[in-house]
Amino acid sequence: MKILYAIQGTGNGHIARAIDIVPHLEQHGTVDLFVSGAQATISLPFPVKYKSKGLSFFMGGKGGINFLRTFKENSSRQVIKEINSFPVEKYDLIVNDFEPISAWAARQKDVPLVALGHQAAFLSDKTPRPHPSDPFGEWILHRYAPAKKYVGFHFKSYDKNIYTPVIRSAVRDARPGNKGHCTVYLPAYDDKKLVKWFLKIPHTKWHIFSRTCKTPFHVGDVSVYPVSNEGFVTSLLQADSIICGAGFETPAEVLHLNKKLLVIPMRQQYEQKCNALALRKLGVARMKRLRKSKIHKIEQWLEESKPLDIWFPDTTAEAVARAVHKF
Repeated sequence: MKILYAIQGTGNGHIARAIDIVPHLEQHGTVDLFVSGAQATISLPFPVKYKSKGLSFFMGGKGGINFLRTFKENSSRQVIKEINSFPVEKYDLIVNDFEPISAWAARQKDVPLVALGHQAAFLSDKTPRPHPSDPFGEWILHRYAPAKKYVGFHFKSYDKNIYTPVIRSAVRDARPGNKGHCTVYLPAYDDKKLVKWFLKIPHTKWHIFSRTCKTPFHVGDVSVYPVSNEGFVTSLLQADSIICGAGFETPAEVLHLNKKLLVIPMRQQYEQKCNALALRKLGVARMKRLRKSKIHKIEQWLEESKPLDIWFPDTTAEAVARAVHKF
């Protein structure tokens, strides 16, 4: 079987998950990789046959999406051209992790496609949604990379085609410790503001991972690092607590490691609102927005919160096999 694995490259989570999924896909056939999107700061340790700028959302520095840059950077004419010319017909199956070009090309040319990823879990109406729902957010989840068949990942198995998270082997096989610091990954916030705010909380060492930082620097008890796969995992494994957005992979790994977790969902990002709700149902702390006036709440969380003793079984091989063979 000839398989195209198409991966959304807008964020690091899709790439991190793909590192563990690719070897399982290779058990079922010959696999080519396609990555679209330009914001991931970690790379795949496998050859990537196709790359595209794709359709990307760009983050601002105040906790949300920079819609002006998103509009300017995306060319609908170029995307349509790529959809029309992408050679999906060369493959027996497209395994799609929220990647729009191959999804629309497969739909246009009637090539078998299955969605495999976190966003695929939202094709089931049993996954948690906030009330009232967001019609535009739902439209994005269903139409950005359309798929009729899916295998999803979420914090719980909400439906028969939904599995618990892929915990990458670098985390699952590690022996975590606790050096007392708090690891922070909030890519939608400006790191200079984060440094200024976290310096106001005494007796805590901070590891901030920044999408814009090129060289590590230190101010008092705050250290700022570029995002790298190895560096971030090392900090995560030795952290006492973690503050991050309400994405999927990082919160899942933190819960699996039995660390204290606080999530701050990106503004104007419906999927993260859904994730934050699902996490709150599990007992995870949440803040709607980070600002100077709310720093005392983080200090309170550091003092009072506890790990939740959640563990995710390794079901990656089963999920991949279901995606490839069960439809």
